[in-house]
Amino acid sequence: MTASRLSGALCLCARGLLVGLLTTAFLTPFYLMLRGSLMDARGITSPHWTWWPSTMHFENFSALFDDPTLSMGRALANSTVIALITAPVSTLLASAAGYAFARIPVRGRGVLLGLVVATLMIPGSVTFVPTFVVVGSLGGVNTLWGIIVPGLFNPFAVLLFRNFYLQFPAEIEEAGRLDGLGWFGLYRRIALPNSGAMLASLGALSFIDSWNSFLWPLVIGQDPSAWTAQIALSTFLTSQTINLPGLFAGAVVTIVPLVVMFLVAQRYIVAGIATSGLKG
Repeated sequence: MTASRLSGALCLCARGLLVGLLTTAFLTPFYLMLRGSLMDARGITSPHWTWWPSTMHFENFSALFDDPTLSMGRALANSTVIALITAPVSTLLASAAGYAFARIPVRGRGVLLGLVVATLMIPGSVTFVPTFVVVGSLGGVNTLWGIIVPGLFNPFAVLLFRNFYLQFPAEIEEAGRLDGLGWFGLYRRIALPNSGAMLASLGALSFIDSWNSFLWPLVIGQDPSAWTAQIALSTFLTSQTINLPGLFAGAVVTIVPLVVMFLVAQRYIVAGIATSGLKG
């Protein structure tokens, strides 16, 4: 009995140590980011390591919004608009498409599903130039809609929703059909309200992905008025200028919405993946 308790205690300690190491590894980049945002350039590049700046330079944050050539506030607003539109719209489109693939028996459904799967196998670099040509010909350069529209279709989310609706109890839908509901009514009144975990998890992931997007907004948003937060951050580190305090301070400001989103939606993300039908 004593040996068993000792083994259990050692196992518990080992788990605690592992969790502590993983937590430290996860939080270290955030610590370095916050530390650098409160230091001046000399302190950041100093060969002598300090755990925390002796003099905290909060002016690094105010300088972000005082710089007339950067317009960090405009960039944050653009990123917010893009993310708040892309996340719900792309998630609802994926939900509707996933329900159609799972429930509506139409001719050629398997072929269409195969085409959706095929889009996952095509590298983004292959479709990047054709997408730019189409968006540019429609006048989407230097506009927010030119950044938003190409990201509204998410084939991976469509497959996740399809797997989810395939597991959805058909008996509930049969009861709705007896009440005279068609396919759209079944989706809107029964399937959609019961897929809250999937909607929340994929919506949160879509928000994070659109917020962190860099290459497409960089190509489309050529004018500073259409810059996103990630593009504004890139201006702190160029071949001509290096502004490390501004870069760290900007990174802290731009990461706050993502941290808040993750903390709010983390349990929905886990629940959504658990109910998506994927097998590890």
